[in-house]
Amino acid sequence: MRNDTRLSRMLHVLIHMGRHEERATSETIAQMLGTNAVVVRRTLGLLKEKGYVRSEKGHQGGWMLGKPLDEITLLDIHNALGTSSIFAVGLSTDHPQCLVEQAVNAALNQAFDDAQALLLQRLGEVTLAQLADDFDLRYQVAMTPAPCA
Repeated sequence: MRNDTRLSRMLHVLIHMGRHEERATSETIAQMLGTNAVVVRRTLGLLKEKGYVRSEKGHQGGWMLGKPLDEITLLDIHNALGTSSIFAVGLSTDHPQCLVEQAVNAALNQAFDDAQALLLQRLGEVTLAQLADDFDLRYQVAMTPAPCA
């Protein structure tokens, strides 16, 4: 099963938007992500509905942030994308009358629910501005020449 990478990909795009003044075209974003411009427009359209991005048509058109990075959390983007389950692990329902299967599924459901609640809480605590600051720090370190030995 393929992982759903929409959240990480859109966070990547939004940080780039926050660090560049010019509008980004769907084609440019698609090239950066190695995907199709139609996929980019469809996905960014979900974020546009919530006001996280906006777009302008025409020769100078493109996508830009609709809100400052410090007003957007990872949870906001997760929710805007309509991402379903956090976990790809499924429960066995082959024998719903089996008491062992019921016990296993109850334990797994509780564990998944607890883990998902914790993850969603954490996503709500991290803003895109924090990600951008982390990028800035990593960029500075990467661009600092190593001292000669």
